[in-house]
Amino acid sequence: MDLDDRADSFRFLIRDRAGQFTASFDTVFADAGIDVVKIPPGCRRANCDAERFVGMVRREVADRLLIINERHLRTVLARYVLPYNHRRPHRARQLRPPRPDRSIPTRCHGRAVRQSVLGGLINEYEPVAA
Repeated sequence: MDLDDRADSFRFLIRDRAGQFTASFDTVFADAGIDVVKIPPGCRRANCDAERFVGMVRREVADRLLIINERHLRTVLARYVLPYNHRRPHRARQLRPPRPDRSIPTRCHGRAVRQSVLGGLINEYEPVAA
């Protein structure tokens, strides 16, 4: 992917030791002033957060949609990331989203309204005022 003028905002590229990453791959980033850091060999947990997110996006979105080009992929990912970061509960954060964009209601035993995201692949629920 073309970094254009955004290369200045990156300091590091953390990557695994997979065979598809050649020396020329690292050179492209080094020429842009980005340090390439390889995770330790045999250390599966070093890249676990990125692997978990990529796997989740693949299972929840990419396996269920036909992505037709890069622009479509970027649009779908942007739409997926919004509820993921702002509304979706995360167990590691005591069921709170990383960056909530509104107050988080306490448990509600009343009615809820469903809002579809990505054509119904993801659903958000909000309590209805009684």
